[in-house]
Amino acid sequence: MSSPARPLWRGRTLALVGIVLLAFSLRSGVASLSPILDHIAADFPLPEWVVGLLGMAPPVCFAVFGILTPRFERRFGLERLVVIALTVATLAMVGRSFAVGALTLLLGTVVMFAAVGVGNVLLPPLVKKYFPDRIGLMTAVFSTTMAVATLLPPLVAVPVADAAGWRVSLGMWVVFSAVALVPWIGLLVRTQRGEADDLDESPPGIFARLWRLPVAWGLTVSFAVSAVVAYTSFAWLPALLVDLTGVDPAAAGVLLSLFAAMGLPASLLVPMLVSRFHAVRVLVVVSVASGLLAIAGLLLAPTAAPWLWVVLLGACPLLFPLVLVLLGLRTRTHEASVALSGFVQSVGYAIAAVFPLAFGVLYDLTDEWVVPLWLLAFVIAAAIPAGFVAARPRTVEEEWERRHGPWS
Repeated sequence: MSSPARPLWRGRTLALVGIVLLAFSLRSGVASLSPILDHIAADFPLPEWVVGLLGMAPPVCFAVFGILTPRFERRFGLERLVVIALTVATLAMVGRSFAVGALTLLLGTVVMFAAVGVGNVLLPPLVKKYFPDRIGLMTAVFSTTMAVATLLPPLVAVPVADAAGWRVSLGMWVVFSAVALVPWIGLLVRTQRGEADDLDESPPGIFARLWRLPVAWGLTVSFAVSAVVAYTSFAWLPALLVDLTGVDPAAAGVLLSLFAAMGLPASLLVPMLVSRFHAVRVLVVVSVASGLLAIAGLLLAPTAAPWLWVVLLGACPLLFPLVLVLLGLRTRTHEASVALSGFVQSVGYAIAAVFPLAFGVLYDLTDEWVVPLWLLAFVIAAAIPAGFVAARPRTVEEEWERRHGPWS
């Protein structure tokens, strides 16, 4: 499942730079909008239903294009599809920075999220193709880059909007997606000349086969748990902390930033621990234990140590980088990795899109946070059986051959 290591830069500098820039572009455009919605609303009305759709758009778009991306990749090829996705994202970011109303803002944002959904699926296969000997390291590089790109825009979006206007604040991130096109165009030209040409060793219908493989479902449920915790926390954690711990809204915002910051060490360390020490089961246990301890603390002693409960809850989504590295390690080829990445992310994000709404509905029905927190605890606990299935050191091809005969 791994290749002999060779120097990181030898013959693949463009791919290394391209993957880093792609990872940064995928998150910076997403995280730059919500902090300045009030600035935009000062220029034109933003109805509540539009704001709600903007909040739901990321997981919905990621789910839909998780399904479509493997088909696109088989038609256009890996590098060409990256160029298409980055081009669409760049144009969409330019378009939404010139939005003249709520609908044009929504349209530009949805198109951008669609392109980001394609890029999300392609990152693990790109690592599999260009860095089969460094899957852990490169997954750590791009997942850490994504974590930084998630944290940075909220820190600078409001000051830039105050100084130069919301259009500049929203549009300045287009620079990164435009620059990211350069190495991928270079790689596309090289591929078309046959210098990086790979044969597609995956049979037709691979996406449909994944529905029948336990390892694919183990990865999918693990990914869904991480996404549910993240999206639910970003939607509801500040309000929950204000009600349960007595902190003021400003302090709750700081604690939400602390929750997000926990993604940085996880993104850096988890892929290396998985690839070098095969620590999948240990990390799954740490993730689940952290999440359940956080919920227990919020239920039983919320005012005792709010920062500790937030740190523990923030450690639970370490499943995200864990699954990302396994998308490369549980496949033989980058073509199979595209299909597996699309399957895991489409189903995982579809589940994640539902839970923030369900969490809020339960709170409205009960007028307390107990039942919603028990729901979240149930979701987190589901990662134990799923993670242990995903920890089996088999590729999807091997699992298919054990159960159904030859892969091709």
